[in-house]
Amino acid sequence: MSDKPPLRLGTRRSRLAMAQSGQVAEAVSQVTGRPVELVEITTYGDTSREHLAQIGGTGVFVTALRDALLSGEVDFAVHSLKDLPTTQPEELALAAVPLREDPRDVIVARDALKFTDLPRGARIGTGSPRRTAQLNAYARSHGLDIETVPIRGNVDTRIGYIHDGELDAVVLAAAGLSRIGRLDEVTDFLSVDTILPAPGQGALAIECVADNASLIAALRELDDPFTRVAVTAERSLLAALEAGCSAPVGALADLLADGQIVKEMRLRGVVGTTDGTRMVQLSTTGPVPETYDQATALGRELASEMLAQGAAGLMGERAQ
Repeated sequence: MSDKPPLRLGTRRSRLAMAQSGQVAEAVSQVTGRPVELVEITTYGDTSREHLAQIGGTGVFVTALRDALLSGEVDFAVHSLKDLPTTQPEELALAAVPLREDPRDVIVARDALKFTDLPRGARIGTGSPRRTAQLNAYARSHGLDIETVPIRGNVDTRIGYIHDGELDAVVLAAAGLSRIGRLDEVTDFLSVDTILPAPGQGALAIECVADNASLIAALRELDDPFTRVAVTAERSLLAALEAGCSAPVGALADLLADGQIVKEMRLRGVVGTTDGTRMVQLSTTGPVPETYDQATALGRELASEMLAQGAAGLMGERAQ
């Protein structure tokens, strides 16, 4: 190990944030030869008891971490990419987007039930307008009778609603449960054909100040180029829809391969009213983007098609 001082990694205090930051810390330590210490930072999103859609969603878990970066309290920070606002501040660099985990949503239900086996009137908890919209749309089109219930809190809190009988099921992100070692509690993985994930879901963002070239170069070792272009396309779609990360927008860019050779990238987007009665869902396929601008263009093109089909009117208040 180096005799240089430890690198300070800013992280939220939640169990999931600490788990994913711990994994990044280990990887950064390997590429830099320096120890990495976690600096726990409380964000507004962690302390507010309001629902995320009410407090704006965009940036509520990010601002305090970014302030710590800019003040020099920490050297770099780890975010869940889906929490990042789509506009990147000039003074900060998105140094690395590591290989993405499973982007799907999952169901944790009582009695090991799958989504389609839930009883009539089943109460399903989620804090996400995106999940609410798509769950209700799927239920309507498949003759299922469900009630979506707004919840928030950490994984323990959410799964606790099932154990104490308040809810029949909750919807969570597969990646989060994987990172804290609780995938065995999943009773159903929701196909992306059923529910498109949030833009950037399953991916992490490693951020540092833009003028620290040597740290950016070191962190870049952890970057996965395919993950980066995919999430760039997804976030470009979100930005072009002028929607915040609490809007009912789902997006997923995936690579289409012929055997071992990656041929194209497909970008899918969905937006809908939370009651599931009106949805705009489209996709586009093209060459795998090789630059940030190409990935951004893919997202913008699909967003303009969605807007032409009335997507703006389905999102409620658009982000300012």
